[in-house]
Amino acid sequence: MNAGVWVAPGRVNIIGEHTDYNDGYALPIALPQVVTCTATATTDAMVSVTSRQHPGRSVREPIAGLGDATVGGWARYPLGVVHEFARRGHRPPGVVLDIDGAVPVGAGLSSSAAVECSVALAMRDLFAPRVGLAELIDIGRAAENSYVGAATGTLDQSASLLCTEGHALFLDFATGEAAQVPFDLTAANLRLLVADTDTPHRLADGDYGRRRRECEAAAHELGVHSLRAISEPGETLRLADPVLRRRARHVVTENARVLTVAELLRDGRDPRAIGPLLTSGHQSLRDDFEVSTPQLNAAVDSALAAGAHGARMVGGGFGGSVIALTDIERTDSVAAAIRRRFRADGFTPPRFFVAVPSAGARRTR
Repeated sequence: MNAGVWVAPGRVNIIGEHTDYNDGYALPIALPQVVTCTATATTDAMVSVTSRQHPGRSVREPIAGLGDATVGGWARYPLGVVHEFARRGHRPPGVVLDIDGAVPVGAGLSSSAAVECSVALAMRDLFAPRVGLAELIDIGRAAENSYVGAATGTLDQSASLLCTEGHALFLDFATGEAAQVPFDLTAANLRLLVADTDTPHRLADGDYGRRRRECEAAAHELGVHSLRAISEPGETLRLADPVLRRRARHVVTENARVLTVAELLRDGRDPRAIGPLLTSGHQSLRDDFEVSTPQLNAAVDSALAAGAHGARMVGGGFGGSVIALTDIERTDSVAAAIRRRFRADGFTPPRFFVAVPSAGARRTR
């Protein structure tokens, strides 16, 4: 077939932020919200891209010239994927892509990776069936790093392509290990509430890249290839620069939190036990990595005060969403508490949904 429909989900990270590009660990789940890519193969040597979220703003570019294309904004993500396929020698003869996204944009839920992965899967199935999942993940990363200009790791693409229903995905970015971890909150009378604070973040902006450079500088000063090699927080005290010390301490302690959460879930412990680890992860992102915002902090604080077992910001930071682990019967009251706090502080009202561990990217027809 020379046409089809592919979907790829957004993701929410249970724990493990800013660890992927430090060769660390993470534990994401895929969301039921997906980006849909309807793709049709052509022979005109062109890539045409439309988006249901951007009507009337179609883009059409010669595939051979994508490396020099100056198109910006939303279209840069799918174009970057097509460019990567061509650059790696897969040479699509032409393609029409229609994108429809249900993953909230700018909410820290990896809408951009969902776009990349839906397009990458379509391109693979139509033009390069021998491309494996590991290369698809790298194609998405390269599109975001080199074509869009966001210095991300591979967490988002890995989650979108590899997650399975009812599980969290344990990722080891140093070894490439990916393992499914049971994550059935309903059986424990729990829900994972997502509060989108409507403060969009932009990973291509300078702060995200600056954090990555700071981590690289900290690793260099500590004499290791990456901060993954540091397992004791006390070792970060060898860093003279207090900023680098804080950045490194976050990564080291966050890796430890991921390992502990994964172990608790594998052992079949009550998932409520991971709540304090979520909260300490937020504190680390707020104080040591300094990527939180007043809205994210307010959402976390009010969720905890209303009885959540744990809460933290998710994603790269500088805006986005918060997750809160709540008893089912308290979910609505936690959401109401966050809503009241935002109203009192004069913030834009948040949006809520419940995160359900869902299936990864796939072809639907």
